[in-house]
Amino acid sequence: MGKRGWASRLRLGLMWLVLTALAGGCADAFSEPQAITGAGQTGDDRTRLTLWGGVPPEAGPEAVVAAWNAAHPDIVLEYVRYVNDDDGNLKLDTALMAGQQVDLYFNYSRSQLERRIEAGVALDLGGFDDYDPGEKMGADAEAWKIDGCYYGLPTKQNYYFVALNKEALEAAGLPIPVSWTWDDMRTYASKLSESYAYGWLQHLEPFDDPVDALLSHEGYTGTDGQSQLDHPLVAHWLETLKAMMTEDGSTPEYGVQLTSKMPVEQMFLSGEAAMLNIGEWLFRSANQAAGDGQSFTIAFAPVPRLTEHEADYIPRGGLGDVLSIHPGSPNIDAAWAFAKWYADGGMVPMAQGGRLPASQDADLEAAMDYFLGGHRDRYDMPSLEHVFYGSPQRTFVRSLSQPVLDLRTEEYEKYFLGVQTLEQTLANMKQRHTAYLQSGSLPDE
Repeated sequence: MGKRGWASRLRLGLMWLVLTALAGGCADAFSEPQAITGAGQTGDDRTRLTLWGGVPPEAGPEAVVAAWNAAHPDIVLEYVRYVNDDDGNLKLDTALMAGQQVDLYFNYSRSQLERRIEAGVALDLGGFDDYDPGEKMGADAEAWKIDGCYYGLPTKQNYYFVALNKEALEAAGLPIPVSWTWDDMRTYASKLSESYAYGWLQHLEPFDDPVDALLSHEGYTGTDGQSQLDHPLVAHWLETLKAMMTEDGSTPEYGVQLTSKMPVEQMFLSGEAAMLNIGEWLFRSANQAAGDGQSFTIAFAPVPRLTEHEADYIPRGGLGDVLSIHPGSPNIDAAWAFAKWYADGGMVPMAQGGRLPASQDADLEAAMDYFLGGHRDRYDMPSLEHVFYGSPQRTFVRSLSQPVLDLRTEEYEKYFLGVQTLEQTLANMKQRHTAYLQSGSLPDE
């Protein structure tokens, strides 16, 4: 089993040790919250709020804390950073359940939020009637309703894209893609790898987004109730990547990237690779690199699709950074006041770390200034605007449960590492996913 699979099972095991029976319905689900020790008042009788998040303090949270504390001297906010990986999320989950002081925290995926709802550590916001996420953030907020309820405020716009070395494309005679396929991408990567160590790099977080973009349209299950993880275009995704790794040499072999913890952002920004599949967090590093004398212009393209026709896929996007309140906080009213303030504009300094606010009440112009870090000349603005504002209206927020994400990763890792055939990989993904759908749990291996 892969590292993420073991971490997920350990996390779930810890959660279920403290899981209490949840009453039916939204507003009553946490009528008897678990108390958290250590929360409450400061020594000078001011209320203390502790916020946990995955963003480095210097990339926005320090400015947010300073602004809140200056405007609300009676409520002192403190920020605790956890790394948004398996170990970091386990640290947060443990703190939530063990009664450490956590008043508010960010969820960076739907599966994380779902686990925390099941563990009783995310407050149903249905008890508040003075804020409507749908009105503030638009229809995309609906993707974060779980069983008809909001257990956190989605606060930022999500953007996923391919960052491109514009000068590298020009030298190779390749236009900036406006709409392209997975096969087009392979052609680009092969051509660009003639002059660069790699033509194509991928951050592991959005690694399998092309599959979800396909199946968000086609359906993760067929009309027979069986998994569609063995879809022919999933096979094409796997085959193409494997060929790029082992035949073309245009992208790193999966095992090398995984074991070396390959710093793909730095490799792209230093000019070792010509294209990088990533999300908006790239801007944090790119702005720093631009300040240090980055020598090329960054252009942008949508993530290449597996389907021939653009109408047959749904790209990843929507909203993210869901801010939840621990139901055991003794300062829920203060936490709610902060959550609304943050979503409606308090988060603007977070844009320097690649986070644009989702609320219509936030100052988007000011946020964009933070976002680009004073380095507009380092970015190809027409392609950025196309990816951010000219992309399809339909997007998906990854909603697969963590066990399914884990089994999928475990199986394709075996294929990329050469210990399992393509046919066996597809069959295993289908069989294990179907078993999960039918029983709600994974079969023993």
